[in-house]
Amino acid sequence: MADVRDVTYDLLRSHDLTTIFGNPGSNELPFLAGMPEDFRYVLGLHEGAVLAMADGYALARGSSALVNLHAAAGTGNALGALTNSVYSHSPLIITAGQQVRSTIGQEVMLANVDAAELPKPLVKWSCEPSCAQDVPRSISHAIHIANLPAKGPVYVSVPYDDWAQEAPEGAQHLLERKTASAGALSEAQLAELAEALDGAQHPVLVLGPEVDAEHANDDAVRLADRLGAPVWIAPSASRCPFPTRHRSFRGVLPAAVQGITDALREHDLILVVGAPVFRYHQFVPGEYLPAGARLVQLTSDPGEAARAPMGEALVGDVKDALSRLAGAVTPGLRPELPPLPERPAARTAGERLHPEELFALLREHAPEDAVYVKESTATTGAFWAQMDLSTQGSYFFPASGGLGFGLPAAVGAQLAHDERQVIGLIGDGSANYGITALWTAARYRIPVIVIILKNGTYGALRWFSKVLDAGEVPGMDVPGIDFAQIARGYGVDATSVRTGAEFTAALKSALGAGKPVLIEAETELTEP
Repeated sequence: MADVRDVTYDLLRSHDLTTIFGNPGSNELPFLAGMPEDFRYVLGLHEGAVLAMADGYALARGSSALVNLHAAAGTGNALGALTNSVYSHSPLIITAGQQVRSTIGQEVMLANVDAAELPKPLVKWSCEPSCAQDVPRSISHAIHIANLPAKGPVYVSVPYDDWAQEAPEGAQHLLERKTASAGALSEAQLAELAEALDGAQHPVLVLGPEVDAEHANDDAVRLADRLGAPVWIAPSASRCPFPTRHRSFRGVLPAAVQGITDALREHDLILVVGAPVFRYHQFVPGEYLPAGARLVQLTSDPGEAARAPMGEALVGDVKDALSRLAGAVTPGLRPELPPLPERPAARTAGERLHPEELFALLREHAPEDAVYVKESTATTGAFWAQMDLSTQGSYFFPASGGLGFGLPAAVGAQLAHDERQVIGLIGDGSANYGITALWTAARYRIPVIVIILKNGTYGALRWFSKVLDAGEVPGMDVPGIDFAQIARGYGVDATSVRTGAEFTAALKSALGAGKPVLIEAETELTEP
């Protein structure tokens, strides 16, 4: 008779979860010992980096990733990174080792006290199975609930003596289970929304990360073209759901109430697709909507629909809704929008690279379908001003704003992409949160390119201190860090550059290297 461990490996294999991201401790060893040959263990040196690597892998892959953490201590180390997974709707399957069942209540060393409560409210679902025989069913439960709308991370704590117990009868049924969402707009709902869009004088589309996640970008383009409507990306953008040089593209909405109202003031119907309404950040109060405007939200997340402070919401499959809606609206009711004006020339600096110049050089020399994982918050405006993004899955940004996602996520994303080059654009303040991921990149020869935009300070915080009129604040600067030397210490080839010519040469060399490379670029301080 098979044991719990063997059945669990069979279950994971049936869901294509054969890559495990982890940093093991004693509680995890009974599960990992004798791991099947068709499984791959990706070691990270800190659980925060482990979880962010898995997140990048899941986002790039478009499906689940498996994470194995060490009890409460490892879970605690990963919680900061987990905040990004929540808001990016990453279906991470997180397991954690637990002490043997008979000792948990004694709170012995490495017992995970109230294990199922520890990751809440960040996870979509969590549990510690009531007995060893319920472990396979609980992990199956976790996999399915993580992938049903709205997707999100889940957590299962497993006492380490459970793995050797006899598997329950009927466990093989778990390997054949499938679940799928069947929620879609009714014909009446679709017709009513199409009629509203046709009847609007000045409709506008606001697209969120779920559009890109569900591969609905082309459907959004069709809808925008048929409506003759401008398109904004929802604020706090963690993905890019629309081609940035399309005639309809208007940019990313500001993450403030009044800023959004001002940007949408000329529109009478606002259709928000695949995004919360709205993810504000900077507190600039005002009217939630322009006078006389109607807002309709399309989302698969009931939570996003319920908590919005204004508008109407339809909960259902976003890709299906966009595709059907693009075919239902009447084309030609409005004049075609004019082409976008020529992009302003990238600004240059004196002794350092200006971020706009760096992004313009990337646009010129990087592959057209490159994937950018960005965590340089002070260069957001420069990035959107200069980059051309037209391919699905080309952009990832920390969805909660917490640092430490970018560098490890770039490593994980490259692990998921054999056919596309992943480029991490990481601020020097951000890089230190996930720097250990460089070791993983070197250890597994993952050919990610990491570009450190080094300005010696927390640039976004400097800008925010002006917004808040906070004056001079301590702890803003991070001078004297040699990232090229650190990278070489972890086994990654690295170089430092200060000019456009040096950056171009380093980038061209890295693109053909077939191994991880870090480029430290001295950059001018800019504001988001």
